[in-house]
Amino acid sequence: MHMSEPLKGSLVQLENLKEKDLHELWDLIYNEDHPEWRKWDSPYLTLQPIEYEKFHDQMLNLIKQGLDKQLVVKVKEKMIGVIFYDWEHESSNSLEIGIAIYHPAYRGDPYVSDAIKTWMDYLFYTFPIPRIGLSTWSGNDRMIKIGKELGMMVEGRIRKSRLYRGKYYDSVKLGILREEWESVQ
Repeated sequence: MHMSEPLKGSLVQLENLKEKDLHELWDLIYNEDHPEWRKWDSPYLTLQPIEYEKFHDQMLNLIKQGLDKQLVVKVKEKMIGVIFYDWEHESSNSLEIGIAIYHPAYRGDPYVSDAIKTWMDYLFYTFPIPRIGLSTWSGNDRMIKIGKELGMMVEGRIRKSRLYRGKYYDSVKLGILREEWESVQ
């Protein structure tokens, strides 16, 4: 699914990851010991530091293999994060999307909403999928709000399944069916 042209939303642009992007991406992810973005993006998972050279080699290998499930999110040529999909169950055409906005100035709703909307438009257009899912945790109220504003419904909660700073949070599963997406567009 390597795209020949970037996907353009009203505020963001989604592009293929290129070798020239790797240092900027590494810097956004790993340059701080306790980055702000970690408070929202699965903070209960450990972020393992990695040297740039190793990151570069691993990511370049993925790019050469046709990394096609992850795109870079940019605003006016400035990288702010990544957006991706993964097959939850490919033979059932069931996929999940995710987004990580690393740059703090762009973590607001309009940028995230625009990126997710642009991505879902593209995925529904590209694949014969009946549904798109998004999983987050109950501590990320903004992501739940954005999902609902885009027409997603809370389809399930796995109670007290995420431990963060001594407190349990729920895993929250949101989703939207193709026909629901088409009716709100």
